Amino acid sequence: MLLNSMTRKLEKFKPLDDKTVKMYTCGPSIYQLPHIGNYRTFLFEDVLHRYLEYLGYDVKRALNITDVEDKAITEAEKEGVTLKELTERNTKVFLEELRRLRAKWPTYLPKSSSSVHQAVNIIDTLLRKEYAYWYKGSVYFDPTKFKNFGRLYRVDINRWPKEKKRFHRDTYPGNRWNLGDFILWHGYKKEDKEVYWDTSLGKGRPAWNIQDPAMATQSLGYKVDVYCGGVDNLIRHHDYSIAIVESVSGEPFVKVWLHGEHLFVDGRKMSKSRGNIIYPKDLIGQGCQWQHVRFFLINGHYRQRLNYTDKKFAAACARLQQFKSMVKKLQKMKTTNQKSNLKAEKLIARLKDDFEQSLNDDLHVKNAFDTLFKNMSKLLVVAEKGKVNRQDCEKAIAVLEGIDQVLQVIF
Repeated sequence: MLLNSMTRKLEKFKPLDDKTVKMYTCGPSIYQLPHIGNYRTFLFEDVLHRYLEYLGYDVKRALNITDVEDKAITEAEKEGVTLKELTERNTKVFLEELRRLRAKWPTYLPKSSSSVHQAVNIIDTLLRKEYAYWYKGSVYFDPTKFKNFGRLYRVDINRWPKEKKRFHRDTYPGNRWNLGDFILWHGYKKEDKEVYWDTSLGKGRPAWNIQDPAMATQSLGYKVDVYCGGVDNLIRHHDYSIAIVESVSGEPFVKVWLHGEHLFVDGRKMSKSRGNIIYPKDLIGQGCQWQHVRFFLINGHYRQRLNYTDKKFAAACARLQQFKSMVKKLQKMKTTNQKSNLKAEKLIARLKDDFEQSLNDDLHVKNAFDTLFKNMSKLLVVAEKGKVNRQDCEKAIAVLEGIDQVLQVIF
């Protein structure tokens, strides 16, 4: 069961194809390095990917990298480097940190800069169908032309202004809706310097709003089973993607939408002005391990806000280490018992069953780990009384190895 952000209901997951799942996951805007809040989103998506494979599905997943946008261009100018130098440097760090956090490598890693041709094709179609139009050398999308625009967020279309308004920037700060037409293509201006493409639309660059639709459709086509991102994407971004893709295809774009909640630091949202942004390297610099960072970020429920404090992080690290110690103790357990113990068999079965029950309940990782901890504690008590045989121990470890294909924190 997964809570679909579109319907606001828990739904039994069933992909469009019985055996294959097409999954799109919003990746980073790489004008700066991702912080631990960003990685919380990427890791809940990773757990979902891994669990779907655990259940036997063949997952085709795209994780996009946004490397062409206003913020990146501004940051590159500020640092005195080219856009390519900035984004390639940050992308290299991002991918290395993903690897260290044991995130599964996606099937596709599309970039905005490598999907310009697809963006142009989509814009051409939108212009032809009159969902989009030219204005002063750029292209805009008119949301009033798309039926049920804003249905993901539940936008009140009655609030839409009667006078024409256009929003020219890629992104806007704050959780507010821009009630008006949004930009798809930035026509070339002298200040753009080297950041442009020469296309059938003329010189220019794709706006942020068209980039995800281009990367998603180029990688997975116009129908996707699962589309994931942070809860902030419910403001404008994902409704824009729905309108763009469905205006082209005329068919439903996504079957299930999932959105992960924010991570706060000491009860406050991370921001440069507060000086409370935390990067993975900051935690590693304190002497913790990458597995600890992963565990802290996934050990909750993705739809519930997670609050980082030094105390909570230390407690999570200690709990994981305690569990790993129990596993090692079971691995090294010496037993002379020849017969299988019924209580041990039931506990081993519950390791798997309770884990799956929690993950099937909208991917509740914390409940899953808590039940693992409880059942392992009980199993260890039985084992220390000499009431398990070697086969029981090996079977339990095999179950945990299967579970850790999803969690990636035990071994």
